[in-house]
Amino acid sequence: MATELNHLDSDSPVIYLDHAATTPVRPEVLDAMLPYFSHAFGNPSSLYAIAGESRNAIDEARAQVAAVLNCRTSEIVFTGGGTEADNMAIKGVASTFNEPADIIVSDVEHHAVIHAAEQIERDGHHVISVPVDRYGIVNPQDVASNLGNRNAIISIMYANNEVGAINDIPEISRIAKKHAAERGTTVIVHTDAVQASGKLPLDVKSLGVDFLSLSAHKIHGPKGVGVLFARRGVKIDPLIAGGGQERQRRSGTENVPGIVGMDAALILAENERLQFCEHTRAIRDRFLAAVTERVDGVTINNHPENSLPHIAHISIPGLEGEPMLLGLDFKGICASSGSACSSATVEPSHVLLAMGMSRELAQGSLRFSFGKDSTQDDVDYTVNALAEVVTQLRGMPSMAAR
Repeated sequence: MATELNHLDSDSPVIYLDHAATTPVRPEVLDAMLPYFSHAFGNPSSLYAIAGESRNAIDEARAQVAAVLNCRTSEIVFTGGGTEADNMAIKGVASTFNEPADIIVSDVEHHAVIHAAEQIERDGHHVISVPVDRYGIVNPQDVASNLGNRNAIISIMYANNEVGAINDIPEISRIAKKHAAERGTTVIVHTDAVQASGKLPLDVKSLGVDFLSLSAHKIHGPKGVGVLFARRGVKIDPLIAGGGQERQRRSGTENVPGIVGMDAALILAENERLQFCEHTRAIRDRFLAAVTERVDGVTINNHPENSLPHIAHISIPGLEGEPMLLGLDFKGICASSGSACSSATVEPSHVLLAMGMSRELAQGSLRFSFGKDSTQDDVDYTVNALAEVVTQLRGMPSMAAR
C-alpha cells in the first residue's frame, strides 16, 4: 500500500501524497545519470574523448527535450531549476528593453515569478497583477484589459501548484500577439509550466508562448536542474556571466548528470502522460468523494473540470493546517498545507487569499497530490486517518484556527 520510503521516526513505510512538492528519482532516470558521475565525467567544453561523451549526452538530451516541446534544439536552455528559468525569462527579457515595460502576472503565480517581477519593478518597470476566480483561474480578458501602449512581459502559469487550476495559455498568447501587432509593441509571453509537465501537453507552438519553464524534480527527475524554452529571435540577457555556455545564455560548466536526468524524466513523463492522468484522476476523485463523506464541513477547492488530475485541495473550517499535517505525519502520511510557515508566524497562502478565501479557512487547507504509484488503499487509509485527526483536533480548543 505505502510508498517505499522510511518514516523519520520508525522503519515503517510512509504514504507519500505530496508529489506536487517533489518526487523521488525513478530508477530508469538514475541509471541514465550514473555514468556521468563516474567514467563519463569529462567537462563538455574540453576537447578529449571523455569530454566528447559529456558533450554528446547534452546534445542528445537537448534534442529529445526539444522534441517533447516541439521546438528547435537551439531554443532549449538548461538551467538550475524552475526558479532560475522563471527569473531568466522575466529579468532576462526586461533588461533588453530600453524603456520601462509592463510586467503582467497573476495574483497566484509562484513566488519565483512574483519576486522576480518585484525586483525589476525597482528598476522602473511597472508590475500589474491580474485577479483570478474562486478556483484560481485567470480570465484571459483580464490580461487583455491590462495591455497598453508599452512593451510588456506576460507571465501566467500554465497550472497552479497549490490548487491545480489550469489556465488558457493559448488564448492569452493569441490576445497578446494580436495586441502587439495592432499597437506596434513587443509583448512577450512566458508560462511557468513546472506543474504541468507530465500532465498537460507541452507543445510550445500550440501554446503560442515565447518562454516556458520546467523543472526535473516534479517528474521523478533530479533536483537542481530545469529547462527554459526561449523562442528564437527573442532577445534575452543572461543572468549568469562566465564562459558563455548554453549559447551565451547561461554560463557555467553544465550539470551533465542533471541534464541527462531531466531528459530521461521528461521523456518518461510525456510517454506516460495519458496513463498517469487517468490513474491519478480516479484516485483523486475517490479521495474527494470519501473525504467529503467522512469529514464534516470540508470544502473542495479544485475546479471540478479545469484542474490538474493529481491534486486534491481541501479546506477544513475551525482548524489549522499544521496540526493536521503533524497528525497525519504521525500516522505515516506526507501531505502539505495551504499555509506558508515561518519561524514566527503562519500566514495563509497568497493563492487561497487571491481566490477569495477567508484567512481562517485558508489556514485550514491541505493539499494531497497523488503519483503514479498511489493506490486506492492509500486513499482509504489516508481518509480514515484524516477523519481521526480532525475529530481529535476539534476536541482540543487550543488547536482551533486563530
